[in-house]
Amino acid sequence: MPSDVVIVSATRTPIATAYKGSLGGVDAFTLAELAIGAAIERSGIPISEIQDMGIGESYQGGGNIGRNVAVRLGMNQVPAVATQRWCASAMAGTQWIAANIAAGMIDVGVGGGTESMSTAPGVSRPGPDGVPGFWLSPANEPTEVAPPLNMALTVGDNTSRLAGVTREEADDWAFESHQRAIRAIDEGRFDNELVAVPLPGGGTFEVDEHPRRNGTREKLASLPVLNPQLDWATTTAGNSSGLNDAAAALVMCSREFAEANGLTPLAVVRGWASAALAPEETGLAPQAALPLALQRAGISVGDLQSVEINEAFASVSVAFTRKLGLDHSIVNVNGSGCSLGHPIGCTGARMIVTMVNELIRTDAQWGAVAMCAAGGMGSATVIERV
Repeated sequence: MPSDVVIVSATRTPIATAYKGSLGGVDAFTLAELAIGAAIERSGIPISEIQDMGIGESYQGGGNIGRNVAVRLGMNQVPAVATQRWCASAMAGTQWIAANIAAGMIDVGVGGGTESMSTAPGVSRPGPDGVPGFWLSPANEPTEVAPPLNMALTVGDNTSRLAGVTREEADDWAFESHQRAIRAIDEGRFDNELVAVPLPGGGTFEVDEHPRRNGTREKLASLPVLNPQLDWATTTAGNSSGLNDAAAALVMCSREFAEANGLTPLAVVRGWASAALAPEETGLAPQAALPLALQRAGISVGDLQSVEINEAFASVSVAFTRKLGLDHSIVNVNGSGCSLGHPIGCTGARMIVTMVNELIRTDAQWGAVAMCAAGGMGSATVIERV
């Protein structure tokens, strides 16, 4: 890339369980305002110098959530954009800002994403009888193997079928994810990236609440599959990601801007890529995206010291790790979607935020994050600690 894109700040809110969790009364706009505001403040860059923002959203009804938050924060000069690539929306927003910096179009910007499943608006559309009913914009045309509103089948079960992932392997992965997330929380591994959320009723929300401390492997095994009509179904509520609320943000700039302003880079965005397969192969798409991102970064799989593959479904992570020949000991070391949760419009940025801090914590050089996205898409980003 013509100019190094450096990350100078990376923050996120804690992740809440949707509907019944701590952030049920906090909307996506407020979450984004908190995460972005904290990221900018911690960067040391005056808000008057922020030139653009790319903010992912998925279920907030369209519109430009990025511009709304820019105005809330007093950045009337920032012509932000909202990005929508389903699960990879926040990764797309982050990549969009990185691309603009690398191309020399801007010097400094904010990438990130936000999601409040708890307060997401319902959308209606007239049915065949003319009566309005619930409607969600489809990620793909419906087929028997890829029904767009049954992601457990379209992604989870199809990945198990195509990659030969067993129910036992998926449950083992999910159980380990919770154990790793709980360990990370207890050891304070996320402390540097978190920003507390003031709650409407008083107090603050400060710690990820979705990981299950009292879960057992036996309990996971007892859960029914979500698609019992399939002989090959492996996906359950226990080895799937949660419904969640959170926001995340990264302040990025050119290396030249950082040096001129006395900023200390945390990491460099070295490469990224997105890929697409048939909708029923959605869970395999990260396997196509990461090699492209690595190629663009000029490194190989063997150079990676830490990897996060979003656990939209545990089968996706098992298949990804196996296909790329990764050691499970470096994959999702702090948990992921099954445990921490998957606030859809936020997750892509949340993963990058956590990866930056993990590379710093372990004094490692190379990390990568990857994820699938509805409709057959996958996306990946490669980060180098500096």
